[in-house]
Amino acid sequence: MKPQLLIGALHSGGGKTTVTMGILRALRRRGLKVQPFKCGPDYIDTQFHSLATGRDSVNLDTWLASDSHVQDIYAHYGADADVCVVEGVMGLFDGYNRKEGSSASIAQLLDIPVLLVVSARSTAYTVAALLHGVKTFRPGLRIAGVVFNQVASRRHIQLLQQACDDAGLRCFGFLPASEGLKIPSRHLGLTLGQEEQMEQWIECAADLVASHVDLPGLLEACTCPFQAPAPAPSPSAAGKLRIAVARDAAFSFIYRENLDRLAERGPVTFFSPLAGDPLPEADLVYLPGGYPELFARELSARRKTMEQLHGYAEAGGRILAECGGMIYLSSFIVCVGEGSFRMCGILPFTATMEGARLQLGYRRLVDASGREWRGHEFHYSRLTDPAALPSAAKQYDARGEAVPTPLYRYKNVIAGYTHLYWGEADILYIWE
Repeated sequence: MKPQLLIGALHSGGGKTTVTMGILRALRRRGLKVQPFKCGPDYIDTQFHSLATGRDSVNLDTWLASDSHVQDIYAHYGADADVCVVEGVMGLFDGYNRKEGSSASIAQLLDIPVLLVVSARSTAYTVAALLHGVKTFRPGLRIAGVVFNQVASRRHIQLLQQACDDAGLRCFGFLPASEGLKIPSRHLGLTLGQEEQMEQWIECAADLVASHVDLPGLLEACTCPFQAPAPAPSPSAAGKLRIAVARDAAFSFIYRENLDRLAERGPVTFFSPLAGDPLPEADLVYLPGGYPELFARELSARRKTMEQLHGYAEAGGRILAECGGMIYLSSFIVCVGEGSFRMCGILPFTATMEGARLQLGYRRLVDASGREWRGHEFHYSRLTDPAALPSAAKQYDARGEAVPTPLYRYKNVIAGYTHLYWGEADILYIWE
């Protein structure tokens, strides 16, 4: 038995992340080991969870992985924690196909209760009807109670508590409307300045949670059986591959489970292209996504690292480069108002941020051998010459419709905009 909960909301922008971060930090202040999780493929919020708790956050996604895999990794990463907290995604019932893959479906899959965050801005007692609908919409989903956000006054919270009473749900508290809770941009990377802003925001959220939310009551209400994890593989079974992973403020979009699967193949060494670290001796190099456009000038100046990567690629070394990692391997990146910066020159592309529009969504990749991979696409940049290399795979969205996003192969370099998830697969198969 241990406290476990999923924090969901009626819609995006309702305060779900603010309440989550406040609860995570407030629980940590109490000396509890808090294991954070994130519904969906997000690789940004997980970094902020880790900042709030001091523990790596883990993605739970039933498009990227099977139900049993999601249950297994939840049990594995939560086993030594005192509390498990899952942040939902979008609205509670929003999935890739109606409710499939939604926060509600993850809560039911894990058999944990939901704390519903409700924005109280411009509403009062009428929220009772909404709460009643959420409570009854999906039989078997346990709604532990409600926390209101953006509460304007004492009278306001009284009306909202009455709404909860009449809807048959418990109100665990509220967060008052506060200028200090304006969330910093979540799309600028955890640079030093940004990390300091996020830390201040987390502390402010935790102060308000500690003052206005019944944390002991919430933990008690959400205490339920925890499924013991399967036995871990024997350390003697670890592989002998040498694996190098780029990890710094420019390359930070990494699924924790992917790293654990790499570690089963052999020792993992992290290096920082941004700092100009030398390329470690490696049988496989992984360049994850991130924000190379924010550090284009610095990356371009670190010529030694880029020359080593270029030589490694030309010699047939295996490289997997996702999104920002692919841009780093390209010839140039064009940044708005700053001009063009030379990159590694391994791939014959120019990436540009000019005229950028968001491209995102789940992706299913099928290569020439018929093997399938799952992933997620999220980027603003585009390639000015995307046909400079042929695509090595076809990609489809969650509805099965073809998308034009390519996956490139040059020698043993595999690169594309899609962030792959290989928690249930051996990534080495992608080179076969």
